[in-house]
Amino acid sequence: MFEVKKSKYGRGIFATRNIEKGELIHEAPVIISPSKEYKNLRKTVFIEYVFWWGENLEECALALGYGSLFNHSFQPNALYKLNLANKTIDFYAHTNIVEGEEILINYNGDPDNDTPVWFEML
Repeated sequence: MFEVKKSKYGRGIFATRNIEKGELIHEAPVIISPSKEYKNLRKTVFIEYVFWWGENLEECALALGYGSLFNHSFQPNALYKLNLANKTIDFYAHTNIVEGEEILINYNGDPDNDTPVWFEML
């Protein structure tokens, strides 16, 4: 369904076939970092790859599999949902995605959230 290829952002996730809106793209298991460890985590490169996690988003989670390789866009074609019960981050097509297209998510969580992110956009 997807592959890792070179992207204008470094590495990215690209569709290897057409993906329909609403289709599950990837179910990434997570490693959860308790909130008390945040001060240490933010001193590492891993802080660039974690998702806010928990009922109140008080923890961080590192998505395994391909979950931390999805790049950001304010016009995403995919979205993610925290699956607290299964301890996964589930990625779904937000729009129809055509074969060869990079699969992008909005790092703010909501596909329509245009709050600036912590890095400069290309």
